[in-house]
Amino acid sequence: MNQQEHDAAVAAFIRRKGVTRCPTVCVVPTRASVAEADRQTLRARDEQLQARREQRKLREVAMYRFGAAA
Repeated sequence: MNQQEHDAAVAAFIRRKGVTRCPTVCVVPTRASVAEADRQTLRARDEQLQARREQRKLREVAMYRFGAAA
């Protein structure tokens, strides 16, 4: 695969997946300065994920206690 093919494949992946930021931003700490807006967005995302986890846990507990009809 030459450089042009590689660049085209990366561009196609980004278009298909909608990637706008480096995926490692959520995985490892960075030494770069991160804009406050990005930090707020990440915090909001974390809060949404935590709320979903709690809802899922409550549903599972209810299903365990009362059966699938609950």
